Amino acid sequence: MELIQNTPDLSAYLAADEAIDHHHPVVRETAARLAAEADDSYAYARAAYEFVRDTIPHSADAGDPRVTWRASDVIEQRTGICHAKAHALTALLRAEDIPTALCYQRLTHDAGTGHVLHGLVAVRFHGGWHRQDPRGNKPGVDARFSLDGERLAWIPDPAAGELDHPVLYAAPHPVVLDAMKAAPDRPHLWKTLPDAL
Repeated sequence: MELIQNTPDLSAYLAADEAIDHHHPVVRETAARLAAEADDSYAYARAAYEFVRDTIPHSADAGDPRVTWRASDVIEQRTGICHAKAHALTALLRAEDIPTALCYQRLTHDAGTGHVLHGLVAVRFHGGWHRQDPRGNKPGVDARFSLDGERLAWIPDPAAGELDHPVLYAAPHPVVLDAMKAAPDRPHLWKTLPDAL
């Protein structure tokens, strides 16, 4: 699949916004701590990915009803769904000047009925984009940071109506962000997350 930037301006994939608030002190402090132990930008990107994947539980896995959507809140409160964790990873990577995009998959809903959008990121290294899924591993999910072939949480099944969206967004898609911001808790969010862009 060819990944397509939604803007040709690469600097847009370094920008901050209300969700990707990489100038926030908690993001900057976390980025500085991770960067101090990394030899180069690749090692930093892997460390940031593993930090988000492994130390911020996916709220559904943890049974946490809180909804976070701003990167700094995700890092500070240590909880979030896939989209929130993607926002956190994007902020950490952009804090260290690594172009990062938000991207989406349409997957079968956890309940087994209907579909839902799943959020992940793409990082730019060696002149190309590489998708990464910081959702968090669990039985049946073994996502890993990789620039040599994708190691995502899920591979969409077209026969089940699942698909990869090829567009790389510089900011969170409004339909996703609006649902997250409006949700009083995760059970409500599970009912209102969009299933298409």
